[in-house]
Formats: sequence, structure tokens, C-alpha cells
Amino acid sequence: MDLELKGKRALVTGSTLGIGRAIAETLEAEGAQVIINGRDEDRVAKAAGEIAGDVSGCAADLSTAAGAQTLAEFAVAGGPIDILVNNAGMFTVKEFFDTEDDDWQAMFELNVMSAVRLSRALMPAMLDSGSGRVVFIGSDQSSKPNPSMAHYAMTKTALVSIARSLAERTRGTDVTVNTVQVAPTWTDGVDAFMHQMAEIEDTTPEEMSKAYFAEGEGQTSLLERWARPEEIAAFVAFLCSSQASAINGSAPRADGGMVRALF
Repeated sequence: MDLELKGKRALVTGSTLGIGRAIAETLEAEGAQVIINGRDEDRVAKAAGEIAGDVSGCAADLSTAAGAQTLAEFAVAGGPIDILVNNAGMFTVKEFFDTEDDDWQAMFELNVMSAVRLSRALMPAMLDSGSGRVVFIGSDQSSKPNPSMAHYAMTKTALVSIARSLAERTRGTDVTVNTVQVAPTWTDGVDAFMHQMAEIEDTTPEEMSKAYFAEGEGQTSLLERWARPEEIAAFVAFLCSSQASAINGSAPRADGGMVRALF
């Protein structure tokens, strides 16, 4: 299937590693001009060099208004943005009663406000031109919050609401705004966390993963394994294409069946 992305300009935030990197690579492979982003200049340059094709990079800390503005200005300097993928984010595991105000604020600033600021900066031009795609990267926790990650789950639920609100502004255009509720996915961050927890629990990352799906949060997964970043990226690329023009204001799940719900 031709996704008709050749010549489209795409910005993918938080895209030097993990799901964001896979999305950037997939969009580039489909012919899009891709802008990648991360906080570290060296890491951004390295990733841009490793992804073959028409790729540029901008280092910016999206947990700040100044960082979001820097990235938005860099993006539009080369022309209008056709695709915005709001992927930048972080997660931590912390019990609710141990989660301080600063933890909540930091999670909100990066996971939510980065998407708010970039959508506010780039989406008006899409509406003016009558076409464009905005995709928010949510989580199975948008619908199924983990009580040990309440501050993270809150941000992922907020994205669904924001995306739906923005979608209401697209009437009469070919602009769409959607949130993808993604499965637990094996990324560099998850790998580091599993190694850290395995050391604390005096076990192995492999045993930690096995326990997660056998008796932990992942036991509702029909996939019964971690999703691969490339699997999520393929679905996001479809939403960015002309083939997905009828999908708007929705929060489709690519969650491996984690959420036990009909709708």
C-alpha cells in the first residue's frame, strides 16, 4: 500500500531512540522529509546520520516553553509541517503517596505541555492549508492507569482529551488529530528500567519481563510480549497517510489487547 507520504514534511518529537526513532525511520522510508528531536545535541546528530535519507535534527528540551519554540522555529524554517507526531515523553514508576509535586509537574511539562505547545505552533498552518496530520502518542495507561504510575497515566489520558478537542477544529478540512494508545513496548528506557529493577530484586531482566506478563500488569496482554517499536511505528505511519483520512478525533489502541474493553 502506498501511504502517499513522499514529499511530506514530518516532525517527530523525542525521536533519537525507541518508538519515536522507529516512527521517524518508517516515515522516512515512506518518502517523507523527517525532522528528529531530542535533548542531547550529539545524540540528535548521531541519529540523523544513522537514518538514511532526507533527515534533519534539532536538539531542544521540550519540557520548557523555550525548547518547544526553538524546535517549532527550526521545523517551519524549511517549509510547512504536514505531519506532527507528539511522541516526546518520559515515565517513572513511583507509588502515589511517594510522588511529590515536582514529580507531577515534571511529567506534565514534558508529556503534555510539549504536545500542547507544538500543536499550538504548527497546527494552525495545517488548518489554513486544509490538510495535515497530528498524532499524539498515548499509552494503554490512557485507559488502564497503573496505580504505581498515576502521574504518568494522568498525562497519557490528558493527551486523548487534548487531541479530541483539537480534532473538533478540523471540520471541513483534511486535517486529522488522533491519539494512539500503545502497548507496553520494549524501548531503551524499558530496558534500562528492567536492568535496574532486576538488580534491586536480585533477579534477571528476562525473569522480570516474564513475571510482568505472567502475574503483573501485563497479564491482560493478548500479545503476551513487549511490542516492538517498529510495530507501533507502522500503525502511526498509516494514521499519517491519506489512507487514514476517515480516522479523526479517535484514540485507537495498538495495545496488544492490554485493555479489556469493547470500546
